[in-house]
Amino acid sequence: MRAVGLFEHGGPEVLKVVDVPSADAGPGQVRIRNYAAAVNPTDVVARNGVRAEVQKKDPPPYVPGMDAAGVVDQVGQGVTTGIEVGDRVMAMVVPNAAHGAYREQIVLAQNAVVRAPEGSTHVAACTLPMNGLTARLSLDLLNLQPGQVIAVTGAPGAYGGYVVQLAKADGLTVIADAKESDRALLDLLGVDVIVDRGDGFADRIREHFPLGVDGLADGALLNELAVDAVKDGGAFTAIRGFKGEPQRRINFSATWVTKYDGAYDKLDRLREQTEAGQLTLRVAEAVSPENAAIAHRRLEAGGTRGRMVIEF
Repeated sequence: MRAVGLFEHGGPEVLKVVDVPSADAGPGQVRIRNYAAAVNPTDVVARNGVRAEVQKKDPPPYVPGMDAAGVVDQVGQGVTTGIEVGDRVMAMVVPNAAHGAYREQIVLAQNAVVRAPEGSTHVAACTLPMNGLTARLSLDLLNLQPGQVIAVTGAPGAYGGYVVQLAKADGLTVIADAKESDRALLDLLGVDVIVDRGDGFADRIREHFPLGVDGLADGALLNELAVDAVKDGGAFTAIRGFKGEPQRRINFSATWVTKYDGAYDKLDRLREQTEAGQLTLRVAEAVSPENAAIAHRRLEAGGTRGRMVIEF
């Protein structure tokens, strides 16, 4: 069974098409014939050696990937979610060293697998699970109420775009920074106030909200440079583990999407919101497994404004 993996860490060129064993669905599990796997920044970390110590407990090839979309081809005993053979589905994958989504077949716990949005392609559907659940977790951690204000950094990206759209669906006012070429995209996503990108982010936010915003989701990794945009007693969440120095009664949190592994209801709600037009699936380009290195290079170059996808 084909997968994209690596035997040694390094640049995109280490990604190769490899053969890995097939597996059957056990009790409470679902097997997917996987047709598409999104390429995310966490996959770069799995490839470049940052996680080498964690990975080396298993033999290579190491297979990255946290998003899958395809068709169910086997259902184990005791599956109760209603998923059946032949269903078009999507899933978030929390990989160990060898068990990532860059493969044409994958076995997952039933609660990780939901139906794909009606009318979506496999390529589009695979861009939703991990980034959508990350955005949902960030908003849940911020715990804002309708009418409050959220600032989003990195709003044109996959995570940031989902934060914006989910925040609007939650009844929040959204302010975000953007370079000129991204303003039209942020308008489409529903951002209420757009400020120029560059130095002085917090000052520009306070020009519109002098007391600061109620919450901030930091997708651009501004970290301490964004903290001053938050009001006293507000909330701040970041996606790479940053937790600011205690100050001004701000509630700092780190958004680790693994907390929502198997969160069936939350992922299925994202499907419903996509079907209702509240969420937009954005694909930059789909490549073959043989061209996975191209997808990683484009991701690392930045500016794709949609997910690169490996299509099996």
